[in-house]
Amino acid sequence: MNLRKRSNEWMQQLVFVGPGMIVFSIIVLIPFLLGFYFSFTEWNGLDLDKAKWIGMDNIHRIFMKDDKFWASFRFTLKFTVVTVVVTNVLALTLGLLLTRAMRGRNTLRTIFFLPNMIGGILLGYIWQFIFTKGFKTIGEMTGWHFFELPWLGTPETGFWGLVIVFVWQTTGYMMVIYIAAIVGVPKDLMEAATIDGATYFQTVRKIVMPLVMPAITVCLFLTTSGAFKMFDLNLSLTKGGPGTSTQSLAYNIYAEALVNNRYGLGTAKAMLFFFAVSIIAVTQVWLTKRKEVEA
Repeated sequence: MNLRKRSNEWMQQLVFVGPGMIVFSIIVLIPFLLGFYFSFTEWNGLDLDKAKWIGMDNIHRIFMKDDKFWASFRFTLKFTVVTVVVTNVLALTLGLLLTRAMRGRNTLRTIFFLPNMIGGILLGYIWQFIFTKGFKTIGEMTGWHFFELPWLGTPETGFWGLVIVFVWQTTGYMMVIYIAAIVGVPKDLMEAATIDGATYFQTVRKIVMPLVMPAITVCLFLTTSGAFKMFDLNLSLTKGGPGTSTQSLAYNIYAEALVNNRYGLGTAKAMLFFFAVSIIAVTQVWLTKRKEVEA
């Protein structure tokens, strides 16, 4: 009887979970394992017969000879730190403002969320036009130096151009997560703090912030992983230029594998990228989850 019951349970799991596991294996697991294998080969990405096993040579080349990879890593790390801080500060601020009683707050929520609905490549080309044509026209009309800067023409302005577009696209989505968390804060705690004489900022710091830490954990994870994986904006806005000064790590991997036709080396970089992002993301989640409290 127990054997029959156990067989039925396994059959149910196979029916409901099996198709999803098959799709996951085909789309994610098998390509990942193949990529791990090809990271130890010298291959042009076209002819499998020419995939030559070279062991750790790709890893040695990345660590000892590939200055562009490490320059891209430093650029990506700097970009991630800036965008994660700015995006979450803005999103949390908007979440606090748009959960207060005010006219048109639903309309404002929709407006701030809309940039997230535009695809990265399309958004990049729209902002490329704004930076090169729109800002130039405004600068000629107003004489303001800010709009006359070569936004995509120098390493410094190119970096901040990418930051502006990423923050503009991502903030609205994070804002929605923060709003959902803030709305869930018990009203009786807020009322008790007000009765005890706490100011609004004291209430936010002592009550709201600890209780929305799960949302902060999620938003930090999403923005960190998104900033590290940023590719579409890099491709459409600067193409890593001038030179390779604004080349993200994802774009460097793409260029190595699909432009330079060094698929084995590009896959080795992708594996290192995967492990680096995993370690950073897991560490961030572990640190922020320790600060979560229950109401």
